Amino acid sequence: MHHVHHELKVYGGIKLFAGSGAPELSQKIADYLGQPLSEREVIEFPNENVFVKLGGSVRGQDVYVIQTTSSPVHRNLMELLIMIQTLRLDSAARITAVVPYLCYGRSDKKDQPRVPITARLVADMLEVAGTDRYMTLDPHAGQVQGFFSIPGDVLTASHLLIDHINKNMRSNMHDPVVVSVDLGFAKKGRNYAADMDMPIAFIEKRRIGNDAKAEALTLIGAVKDRDVIIVDDEVDTGSSIAQAVNIVKQKGARDVYLVFVHAVLSNDGAERLASLPIKQIITTDTAPISPEKMKHLEGRITVLSVASLLGEVIIRAHEGRSVGEMFNE
Repeated sequence: MHHVHHELKVYGGIKLFAGSGAPELSQKIADYLGQPLSEREVIEFPNENVFVKLGGSVRGQDVYVIQTTSSPVHRNLMELLIMIQTLRLDSAARITAVVPYLCYGRSDKKDQPRVPITARLVADMLEVAGTDRYMTLDPHAGQVQGFFSIPGDVLTASHLLIDHINKNMRSNMHDPVVVSVDLGFAKKGRNYAADMDMPIAFIEKRRIGNDAKAEALTLIGAVKDRDVIIVDDEVDTGSSIAQAVNIVKQKGARDVYLVFVHAVLSNDGAERLASLPIKQIITTDTAPISPEKMKHLEGRITVLSVASLLGEVIIRAHEGRSVGEMFNE
């Protein structure tokens, strides 16, 4: 008697779909997986309504929709929701939303009267549309995970950034110190410092009013005559990080490096960074940086791709293997 062991696969093969938010990153993930991006049509009608049509059946398949929700935020978010609903109605076996940068991450609590918790709303919308699982990178606040009732992989790109610094830059740095851009990022900043075996300093700032402007106040820790690595999760208008650069320079820092995951760079964020006395920016491609913005930063920016990280997690999710093992967890 021959016992044939068939691997039990509840889902069919991997099907990759890309929204229009991050075409280059989607293609890199597809290349990593050796899988084509599935055909789909995304049309915006004259009345701004978005329409999606799949190029082939996904019945019984394990589907991954790659869509970042950076600018244009609402167009990208609606496209993601509509694509997920389209896949659900076409009987996909499992739908995973792969959202490298998740919008509304800052609206994560009622920190004043009469305000929304929009991050929770976005999670609800993704679930209602038909998402079975989600993947995202470095959300602004950890509690965003608790807003989802579905399982997800909340990953960090900090390993990529740290490896890059340790391999390519560390040896040329003079007495380096990590600086957390504010106390809210202190815990994650400490992880960066520990993984690079550097001391840490913190900037204490107080926000005033509802606009994106914040007021940096004091520096806790020593930066004089040292190279400084300022770390944050995302840079939006660049005003907080500009204040951070100015304060460490006032306190006698030598070369300043900026390290962050999400390069949102709204309005004139790229110009603001370009005008700062910094040596190098290290970031990732979770939110695409337009050619116009890149022009301002050319020569001083390194964009690391999260494609292999997301690709590897997609393989592991599909095969039902541990994701934590990738990070020795």
